[in-house]
Amino acid sequence: MPPRPAVLTKRTLDKDLDKITHAEDVAKHVLRRLVAPGLGLIFVGLAMLFAGVYVFDRPGAMLVVAAAALAGYMAMNIGANDVTNNVGAAVGARAMTMGQALVIAAIFEVLGATVAGGEVVKTISANIVDAVQVPPVLLGWIMMAALMAAALWINLATWMNAPVSTTHAIVGAVIGAGISAVGPEPVNWRVMLEITSSWITSPLIGGLIAAGLLYLVKTLIIYRDDKIAAAQRWVPVLVAVMAGGFMAYMVLQLSPPGRFPPLTVLLIGIGIGLVSWLAARPLLLAQARALENRNSSLRTLFRLPLIGSAALLSFAHGANDVSNAVGPLSAIVHSVGIGGGGIGHPPLWVMLIGAFGISVGLLLFGPRLIRLVGEEITKLNPMRAYCVALSTAFTVIVASWLGLPVSTTHIAVGSVFGVGFFREWYTRHSKRRIAYIRRKAESFDIDEPEEPNIHETRRRYLVRRSHFMTIIAAWIVTVPVSAALAAMIYWVMFALFV
Repeated sequence: MPPRPAVLTKRTLDKDLDKITHAEDVAKHVLRRLVAPGLGLIFVGLAMLFAGVYVFDRPGAMLVVAAAALAGYMAMNIGANDVTNNVGAAVGARAMTMGQALVIAAIFEVLGATVAGGEVVKTISANIVDAVQVPPVLLGWIMMAALMAAALWINLATWMNAPVSTTHAIVGAVIGAGISAVGPEPVNWRVMLEITSSWITSPLIGGLIAAGLLYLVKTLIIYRDDKIAAAQRWVPVLVAVMAGGFMAYMVLQLSPPGRFPPLTVLLIGIGIGLVSWLAARPLLLAQARALENRNSSLRTLFRLPLIGSAALLSFAHGANDVSNAVGPLSAIVHSVGIGGGGIGHPPLWVMLIGAFGISVGLLLFGPRLIRLVGEEITKLNPMRAYCVALSTAFTVIVASWLGLPVSTTHIAVGSVFGVGFFREWYTRHSKRRIAYIRRKAESFDIDEPEEPNIHETRRRYLVRRSHFMTIIAAWIVTVPVSAALAAMIYWVMFALFV
């Protein structure tokens, strides 16, 4: 008897359609994860094309085009890893959404890199390894190896959710490749000592400034009987300090060296600060009319200053850390005789590759580490986040003005440590808190007030100890790992191409 034909029932059809739908969902999920790397690859290709337009039919054009690709790749890694320190506090404090943070950071990173980033590029491109003592051909390969090593290490760290110092990575890579190429003699150890000392002192300075700012905010605003009136008086002052310092920095960066004496720059900053105070005061008065006398109301008043400080920090980061990507590229461009104005003066197209690369990396790969820095390392509200952001911004701005490639990661995390450890100290020693505990003890008829619950105290730590140890470990290994990797890459390149 012949077999009966299969009958496609409705139930069987539904199962088959469900399988097809499930397969389509899986394919979409896989493709969605490939969108960001694909767009990043497109940007690298555009960077190569952009460089090729400027160096077409010039000696060493192929080397420059390859270096432009590595610089674009490095810049994207900086945006994915390092920029999180700029807006993470604001996002963690819920002063702005993730989308707003990405847009603001991307815009101000480009502005900072193109307007004020040239000073630090000189340090990376010419001062760590003395370009005068190194043959131009070797200098180009040294910088190529440094770019590739630093970019690979930062990419790995980002994949591992570890916020590392991109400045550490590129400086260590330049040293490692330089020593493997020509030995330790051309390395400018005095400059290295200055940079290393800034890595140690800058997080301490940032932490002290942030702790001092939080102390002022607590003393002058939070613990006042009329919090809203105190905020109306002092928040415009904080806005004025931020605006005045930023304008003084801009004058120093954009004017020729020595054109304005320090007193003139100081007066310009004071003048802009006064104008900002006059503009901010009526805005704060209008915003505070309908607010209750509570700490939650202060978060509303600090929202706009926090957004402004995050924008300022993004500008300062762009000015300082663009050198990590375009400093080696600038040295390569001048080593083949294409650039003009000396090795310490990068062409505009070189700066643009670094500036837009940072923003592309931030937009494509930044959200994950922004959440880590803003929400998992510490618990922030707008007042604490403002202290962290403003302290970090001013420390980075001063370092960029002095031409020191400091680590924004070190400064930002140092500021968080400063705020966190100050909070812990203040929680234990604050007269206000001690009085509260005593009143609570008296209300329950207890002879001696008990110490705060140890679990509650630990829960209120601003800085989680596990993250503290992870960050310190990442800081320690970045320089030797990037240096060793750069040395190996240089020898491979030298064996294959030279």
